[in-house]
Amino acid sequence: MKNKNLYNVKLPAFRMASKKCSYCALGLFAGLFSSYKVNAQMVNNGDVKVDNNTILSIYMDYENASSGKFINDGEVYVFQNWKNDGVVGYNTAANGKTFFIGEQDQILEGGQPSGFQNIIFNNLNSPIPFHLATTFSVNKEADFKKGIVDADDYDGLVVFNENAVHKNTGDQSFVDGKVQKKGQKMFEFPVGDGQFYRPSIHAANSSVNNLYTTQYFNKNSGNQYPHTSKESGIQLINDKEYWEVRQNEGDEKIVLSLTLDTDTTPSDFFTQTSGTELAIVRWDETTSKWVREGGVLSNEITGETYSHLLTGPVKGYGIFTMAIVTKKNTDKDDLIVYNAITPNGDGINDSFHIEGINKYPENKVEIYNRWGVKVYEANSYNETDVMFRGYSDGRVTINRGDKLPTGTYFYILSYKKETKMVEKSGYLYINNQ
Repeated sequence: MKNKNLYNVKLPAFRMASKKCSYCALGLFAGLFSSYKVNAQMVNNGDVKVDNNTILSIYMDYENASSGKFINDGEVYVFQNWKNDGVVGYNTAANGKTFFIGEQDQILEGGQPSGFQNIIFNNLNSPIPFHLATTFSVNKEADFKKGIVDADDYDGLVVFNENAVHKNTGDQSFVDGKVQKKGQKMFEFPVGDGQFYRPSIHAANSSVNNLYTTQYFNKNSGNQYPHTSKESGIQLINDKEYWEVRQNEGDEKIVLSLTLDTDTTPSDFFTQTSGTELAIVRWDETTSKWVREGGVLSNEITGETYSHLLTGPVKGYGIFTMAIVTKKNTDKDDLIVYNAITPNGDGINDSFHIEGINKYPENKVEIYNRWGVKVYEANSYNETDVMFRGYSDGRVTINRGDKLPTGTYFYILSYKKETKMVEKSGYLYINNQ
């Protein structure tokens, strides 16, 4: 903490320490805090700068007034309530960390957003100890160690900047409310409802100008969006949960993954008949009915916080859930898609084979992994030299030449037939074992 005028003070509920000594008393700005209220509240009307290798612990309610500026490039521990009406930020070159670790529920509020380089939620007082009534933005990492952040009941918002990530999310810690993500990178939105973590996942996009907001609801969407109003072929709509996905900025359509979990998703959605499949459905605000978006269901992977993923490209935004739908009939006389490959070099099923594609040279093939990341793309796909052989072509986040792991992928095939474009999609299983 640096200033030309330094005063050595010790406050009972506001402590700083250098990492090089055991709670050494450091200097504070002259007039840093204009008042020390009898109700155990600390109010800052000036400038606070927490330098690198400095620890600041706040043991009482902290208020950053409208004239206050709070910059954290060290480590700040907040044990009680937090209110910001001024400026809270960081230097991007530093690695400041702010810990919310109270032993009682914490109210996080203010008329201005609080910006954090890194933030750690770790409160053991109750299952839902954080009451977020303002905007928190994260530039690097949010660590959800313990405690659900209730932003829904308090009209709060958590914003992740372009390069921001999170970890340790699960049923014990997530955001119950709106989460916003800036930029183009793939992102798992750390959302849930009640005590259930139910993320949605957006694949990477091409533009950094995108801005999306997502929220999960553990309740029946049919009360607001009637399940009786739907496209033909949609048999049964999930009546236990739904997601709201909005595009605030940008014009790209996303590849969306919705998570399934046995704690919240109806059991009917885990077993399908030969004539049905699972699909993402969206409430179309123009026609006021549920429309089918499609999607491919991947297998369960051990260690994930959810059971399965349903992934597919979507044509709009708004209210999403999954539904049991009638399988679409395919044209047997047109193209035959062989949806399993074993790229082991034995000459059998070594590539993704689309029989008859040579009849339609004006075509495009895209292949995505279960999180919606594009791993392959080709124009003029054919049955000889332009073929997918189980390796990434280097787009987005997968390195060129990498052999893709065993698992379920999905493809989108578009081709010109006579005067119109036809689009087909489905799953592709790669077995590299």
